[in-house]
Parts: sequence; structure tokens; C-alpha cells
Amino acid sequence: MTGPPVLALTQGDPAGVGPEVVFGALSSLAPGGALPLLVVEEAAVTAIRHLVPPALRERLRWLAEPPSREEIARLAPAIPVVDPVRRPRRVVPGRSGPEDAHGALAALDLGIALARAGTVDALVTAPVSKASIAAHCRPDFVGHTDYLAAACGLGSYGRDYLMAFLAPGLRVALLTVHQPLAEAVAALDGESVGAALACLWRHGGGGRIAVAGLNPHAGEGGLLGREEEAILAPAVAAARGRGIDVYGPESADSLFARARQGEFDWVLALYHDQGLIAVKTAAFGRATNWTLGLPFLRTSVDHGTAFALAGTGRADAAPMAAVLATTLELLATRA
Repeated sequence: MTGPPVLALTQGDPAGVGPEVVFGALSSLAPGGALPLLVVEEAAVTAIRHLVPPALRERLRWLAEPPSREEIARLAPAIPVVDPVRRPRRVVPGRSGPEDAHGALAALDLGIALARAGTVDALVTAPVSKASIAAHCRPDFVGHTDYLAAACGLGSYGRDYLMAFLAPGLRVALLTVHQPLAEAVAALDGESVGAALACLWRHGGGGRIAVAGLNPHAGEGGLLGREEEAILAPAVAAARGRGIDVYGPESADSLFARARQGEFDWVLALYHDQGLIAVKTAAFGRATNWTLGLPFLRTSVDHGTAFALAGTGRADAAPMAAVLATTLELLATRA
């Protein structure tokens, strides 16, 4: 990477808080420290025009086509903006409809293309509505993570890519993501744990990994459940045999506190809420969603579309600003 890093910021659902927090977080970027490229519908900006400071609006340069990396640098300190839809329409904050779902997906597709082409160094995504996209244009859509992986030709979740969260003092990867809890528990097996550990070790920068237990007290020697002895402990032992610095299964009720105290660098949580309750309790609004395994860096906020706040001026841009700071830190480690 030569010169300042280039970040593509996508709008998320244009009827949500995405456009507002993207614009709100831009002031957190130090002059010359990074070059933003916005992928935002002009209709979405019009809907929140009153919330965008005039000085920031004057820096926007609407482009008919996606710019090259050189053009992005040449335009600085102006901010290039590409409309992924390029047709007039009305965005109603708080009310996501078919055109908003298509706009969110169009912005994401363009962001992926820019990242894969090397035009940008990282893709930073504002939140989309899974329900809106699934209802209006992609019935199989379950979130950014799987959609990004499929677009990059990756295989199964856990083997080739993982959802991870970075919070101050705590890093957590998820063995399973958006599954009903009963299904996640039923699908638990040593092969998936081993594959996830290998993926985390390969893409997460190494360090000491702890696997969370499933049952209270990590099963209490089989008294409170057999999954730890039958599935998790053998998978951990096998991974250690392959050179992975992994421990566990550890009792989940104390594990995240131990990790925050520096005993472990990563926690592999077994299901969505086991990991995310810990992350969001420890650092709600300051955590970064990081997709491990993609051929480019992708990050996002740890919150949703917040339709009730859209267009009101009460959306908090601090979480997106925190994501931008973490993204630049991750890029610096790759340089």
C-alpha cells in the first residue's frame, strides 16, 4: 500500500441510520490519514441533507462512474461519492421498502467490486436490514458476512471465513452465527470446531485462543453435560496437535472476563449470543465487526439499522468512528 489508505464506505439501508452515521463519522478521519470513497445514493443524502454539515456537503464530489485509486487521491480533500442506483426516488427515513433493499444491495455489490479490484484498501459497511433484503430482492440473504463470502467464492462458514468482533481488550469469533440456538447446539461437532480454530489461527493473527464451553461450568466433568468431554476437548487437543495455541473448553461464565484481563487473545464462542452478549456488554458502540478470511479487509459497526432513529438527528456516529479507527489500525498491521 502506497500513500494514504483508501476506505470505501457503503450506505447500508438508505432508510436506516447508515447514511447519517457515515457522514457523521467522516470528521473523525484525520486530514491526510485516510481517503474516503462514499457509495451512497443521492436520494439518501437528500433525505438527510439537514443533518449533513454544510462544510461537509461542499466537499462532496458526485461522480458518474467509480473512480480509480489515483483519482480518489487527486480529488482529496474533496470526497468522491458514487451513487450505486443513479435514479431519482424518494427515501423515507425509517421506512425500508423494495427500492431501499435494492439500493442497499447495489451499494454493497459496488463496494465489493471496488475492494476486489484493489481500488480501495478496506470496505466499511453501514448496517443493512436482512429482513428487507430477504423480503424484496434476495430471499436467501442472511447478512453481510455470508453474502460477502459468496461474492468472493469462499466455501463454508467456519472453514474459510468467520464473523469476529474486536472490542477494547476483547476479541471474539463465532463458531455459528444466525442460527436458532437449538440448531446451533445440535450441529456442534469436532470437525466444525477444528475448522473454525484453523480459520481463526490463519486469519486472526495468531495468539492464545480459548474455546468457550457449551454447558454451565464447561460441563462440570460431565455432570452438567457431555458435549465438552465428547466434542470440545478432543477438538481442542487435535488443534493443539496441529500447532494451534488453543485452550479449553473453558467455562463461559468467566472466560470473557479472563480474556479481557489478558489471559487469552481470542475467544471462540459457540453460538451468536454467547459471544455477542459479552462483546456488547463490555463495549457496546465501540466494537468492530470484522469478517475474517476475505481477500480484502471488511469491517462494520456492531448495531443495526435503528429505523426508529433514522432522520431524527439522534443517531450516534461514534460507533462508526470507532470502526474507522479500528480499520486503520488493522490496515497498519498489514502494511
